[in-house]
Amino acid sequence: MPPVGNDLDYLGRLQDYFARQRSLPSFSHMARLLGLRSVSSAHAVAGRLKLAGFLRATPDRRLAPGPRFFERPLADSVRAGLPAAANDGGGETLTIDEFLVDAPSRTVLLSVKGDSMIDAGLQPGDYIVVEKGRPAQVGDIVVAIVDNEFTLKYLARDKRGFYLKAGNPAYPPIRPQGQLELFGRVSGSFRKYA
Repeated sequence: MPPVGNDLDYLGRLQDYFARQRSLPSFSHMARLLGLRSVSSAHAVAGRLKLAGFLRATPDRRLAPGPRFFERPLADSVRAGLPAAANDGGGETLTIDEFLVDAPSRTVLLSVKGDSMIDAGLQPGDYIVVEKGRPAQVGDIVVAIVDNEFTLKYLARDKRGFYLKAGNPAYPPIRPQGQLELFGRVSGSFRKYA
């Protein structure tokens, strides 16, 4: 259930504060941050946000992000072709980590360098979500260790065996001289625009 009224604004301010500070404010600082008249008002706001799952209390009674703190509104889809009417959506939310990460203990983020996978939509500076040890199929995008060097490519196979194929025709296939090991399978990617 999303917060209502002022609580939605308060949650947004707390999320912005957390993005800058990587922690949540004390109750007295929260009262100032949210423009509340008293610390008891900050306790009341925190209580409502805890009930909704956006905040939680740590064992030492400090505030911390709750399971819903990082949810983002899922407004609607947007056409990449002809324009269509805008819609704010039906209040659905999405937590990016839950969407992209299936196995947190085996997941790493890597930044993309080079342009060998541009036809796969991966640009230099993008971040890829890699699940280590996840089985891969031919056609999957993988991070591989080929002859003791890391690379990002499609996993491919022909009569001669497994090899790595670039997502850019300017790059030749990579056939290992020695060993080909899969570090992990790419399960997602993202980029930040300036």
